[in-house]
Amino acid sequence: MNLAQLRADTPAVEQLIHFNNAGAALMPNPVIEVMTGHLQLEARIGGYEAAAQQAQALENVYSSIGRMINARPEEIAVIENATRAWDMAFYSLPLRAGDVVLTSTTEYAGNFIPYLQLRQQRGIEIKVIPNDEHGQVSLTALRDMLDDDRVALVSLPVIATNGGPVQPIEQIGALARAAGVLFLLDACQGVGQMPIDVARIGCHMLAATSRKYLRGPRGMGFLYVEKSLCESLQPAFLDLHSAALLTPDTFSIRGDARRFENWECNVAAKLGMGAAADYAMAQGIEPMWQRIQRLAEHLRNRLAEVPGVTTRDAGSIKSGIVTFTCKDASATQVQQWLASQEKRINVTTSTYRSTMLDMQQRDLTEVSRASLHAYNTEAEIEAMVQALAGMADT
Repeated sequence: MNLAQLRADTPAVEQLIHFNNAGAALMPNPVIEVMTGHLQLEARIGGYEAAAQQAQALENVYSSIGRMINARPEEIAVIENATRAWDMAFYSLPLRAGDVVLTSTTEYAGNFIPYLQLRQQRGIEIKVIPNDEHGQVSLTALRDMLDDDRVALVSLPVIATNGGPVQPIEQIGALARAAGVLFLLDACQGVGQMPIDVARIGCHMLAATSRKYLRGPRGMGFLYVEKSLCESLQPAFLDLHSAALLTPDTFSIRGDARRFENWECNVAAKLGMGAAADYAMAQGIEPMWQRIQRLAEHLRNRLAEVPGVTTRDAGSIKSGIVTFTCKDASATQVQQWLASQEKRINVTTSTYRSTMLDMQQRDLTEVSRASLHAYNTEAEIEAMVQALAGMADT
């Protein structure tokens, strides 16, 4: 991994310190150039014509994403965001009354709400897997819960939006497979940050976003569906891209994962996400993951030295998302203070509304969230720590 190249490809690091990569990371120049180039092409020759000219590049997006997560191109659907990608997978499952969905305390509210909706509409049951002593999913508890023949789905995020542990997803996948239960993985905070290999994980479905650690554009995401499962799932919505009208009375659904897509999309953003996947692989996801973890641990250690600051991350394996609270300041006040520094420092807040189960369990209502990427530096960490110390002195 070439840190100098990472920073050279990210000009904004000269003007600010960006610790909001779990929200939307800074796009590298190669991604920006692909997107702006396509927009300029559309302006010159027209949108349909530009897409036709880029037909092979658009096909390559599926191959790039597939290589990044060790999947086949035909197992990838490119969808306008990770939420809709996750929804397309979840709502296609033939869940019925009495079926049990297992999730974690770190589940995102945007996923938990659909569970509640299907509990209301179809009578499914929702059960939360207890945590172990490290604050991550208890594999022992999961194994016992999978003995229930009614369990139809295990669904959880690899990393919560409010930090917390990196879940033991390979062990979870192995247990789900052994029990014959489907495994839907929310990898929004994982893809681009850590190596993701769907074959090793054993998940049947995976949803992820472009804008976070992958460093792609906003408004773009993707869905992985294992080939052997894909054809058995009926998407909740169909159009003339995902299906074909055969006669006035019949239609057929395409056989690959693109059955979960719809025809219209942001072509520039789709190309940008493909470029982001290529860029991440060229830099090396494993060395970036190692650097992210080192930087995050360094930040946690330095924050522990600031009076009134308490770090809030759990788990035997932690990610680049660092959460903390300040004794005499709200998370919003911390965000505003850091943004007001001479060299702006971007952090954000995470509240109980997004990860309610976890936050209530830990008696928290909000945390400040600093999420680091490989292009960040120890000097930037020191600037943030000094700014927080200065806030305590005011």
